[in-house]
Amino acid sequence: MDTSIHRQMADRLREAGIPVTLQRVEIAHVMLSKPAHMSADQVFSAVREHVPETSRATVYNTLKLFREKKLVRELIVDRERVVYDSNTAPHYHLYNEDSGQLTDVAADELQVVGMPELPSGLTLEEVDVIIRVRTAAS
Repeated sequence: MDTSIHRQMADRLREAGIPVTLQRVEIAHVMLSKPAHMSADQVFSAVREHVPETSRATVYNTLKLFREKKLVRELIVDRERVVYDSNTAPHYHLYNEDSGQLTDVAADELQVVGMPELPSGLTLEEVDVIIRVRTAAS
């Protein structure tokens, strides 16, 4: 890994209050250096190319920590697919059921109107919208 990128990722982790380790820096590099929607297993495979001693548990625990620190968003696409999104700005998703491709949709391209009154003691954390599409039958 390029040392300047290594430093940038380490700085980003420190800013988020995350102790820096080689594995965490590499996971940050994989997830945060460019827009990405990746499963934990995809992150694991990518990280192992550069830091082969990284365990699957380390990747899962680090992604959970990154989610808690708001460095990534966790998207539950369906019962069998969870991905981590490096774009934490408000936006939505378009999911192609045929190809499995997940695409960002800018927040201003979709309006979510109205919100139910929340029960006492609850606060809105976020709104996840996944627009599911399929190839039209010809």
